[in-house]
Amino acid sequence: MKAIAGGRLIVPGEGESFRVLSGYAILYGEKIERIVPEAELFTDGTDAPEHVINAQGDYVSPGFVNVHIHGAMGADAMDDDADAVPTMARHQVSTGVTSFLPTTMTCPMPAVRRALSRIRAAMRTQDGARVLGAHMEGPFINAARCGAQDAAHILPADFSLIEPFLDVLRLVTFAPEELPQGSDFIERCAAAGVVLSVGHSAADYETAQRCFVEKNIRHVTHLFNGMAPFHHRTPGLVGAALESGADCELIADNVHSHPTAHRLLWRAKQGRHIILITDSIRATGLGDGRSELGGQTVFVKEGTATLADGTIAGSVLTMDRAVKNFAENTCCGLPAAVACATKNAAASLGLYGELGSLAPGKRADFTIFDEDVQIQKTIVDGNLMYQK
Repeated sequence: MKAIAGGRLIVPGEGESFRVLSGYAILYGEKIERIVPEAELFTDGTDAPEHVINAQGDYVSPGFVNVHIHGAMGADAMDDDADAVPTMARHQVSTGVTSFLPTTMTCPMPAVRRALSRIRAAMRTQDGARVLGAHMEGPFINAARCGAQDAAHILPADFSLIEPFLDVLRLVTFAPEELPQGSDFIERCAAAGVVLSVGHSAADYETAQRCFVEKNIRHVTHLFNGMAPFHHRTPGLVGAALESGADCELIADNVHSHPTAHRLLWRAKQGRHIILITDSIRATGLGDGRSELGGQTVFVKEGTATLADGTIAGSVLTMDRAVKNFAENTCCGLPAAVACATKNAAASLGLYGELGSLAPGKRADFTIFDEDVQIQKTIVDGNLMYQK
């Protein structure tokens, strides 16, 4: 058994909130065994831990969960390269992420199938952060709101196209207004346990509301982006999402949406159902310069990634910066921002019983960071995967 002591633990509090707990230690193996007062660490009659990490006053958080990431460090989930996803996994732990969903793009279906097969293979290994499965972002989207996705490869939603990969797919983005007449796509995905997310969509308010209320869809892909902006007479997908119980992804890089939008989301959702994501591309971690996304040239300058025409093309955000930005923009505090990067993401995938908080019986996934959310250590399944 191992232990982490000397830190400020971010743990579940009353209701659905997280709080800071000081003076306690975590005992763990592959899973969290117990959380005990530090004074009892060597005196409670149990075997002494074989190794104790001194957090030195830093925060000890559940490992971050990133449900929307295309790439990092020159690698992309769509690359025909068996090392692409492992490269992403190794980078993710340096940003505090312990579990993630490599995310595909709107590309020819043979390329998407190859990517899903590589993600399946990566799920069987552990080389950094854990690969939980895949997020399929397209091709079932609306060309009018495709953003940096290639509209030439958009297809009608067809369950038969994803059926061979139900063991891999955790999350599928789609545009509900583009469903073929009489389609049973939503119902078949629900029966198969695939979480559907409304995104890259031109859905009006009524269509979006029916998804949330009648079809029980509970996820929105990068709120504010890939959809019509909110208007007081035509609230659209943004308005329906804000008043629903749906989990809303947010790219908290201060580029994709203004800090004021973060505050409005926080207040509209009353601090719940917000999932911080990165939507990061292969240029992440490489600085300014030319890169690529879905076969299109991307230019990165001063933290913003765009196509040649100025269209924002993913981000170079990392999850540690997302947590810091959101905490500062909303004044919600670090524990609440951490919940948006851990608990809410895990719950959206139906995995909160397994990960997403510091609680006995859950996976021993931790990230240790300082006041500036600079990652000091990341632990996955009880194993140290990153140390600054």
